[in-house]
Amino acid sequence: MDPILLEKEIKEQRELIEKIFISVEKTRKYYLWTMWGTVIVFVLPLIALAFVIPSFMSTYSSILSGSTLGL
Repeated sequence: MDPILLEKEIKEQRELIEKIFISVEKTRKYYLWTMWGTVIVFVLPLIALAFVIPSFMSTYSSILSGSTLGL
């Protein structure tokens, strides 16, 4: 095979590999941001509810047991 032709083909393959790498990095960053978005939108509110619900239930039950609502 001609060395010039082989060198040209290697150069073209290198350029294609660089384009693939750029595309893969963009996809990786997209998935990373999607993961952080999921954590912020779904997991953090669940953790917050674990602290808020007991406080709410305690306040609500004390209101119901301590007050007869004017009866």
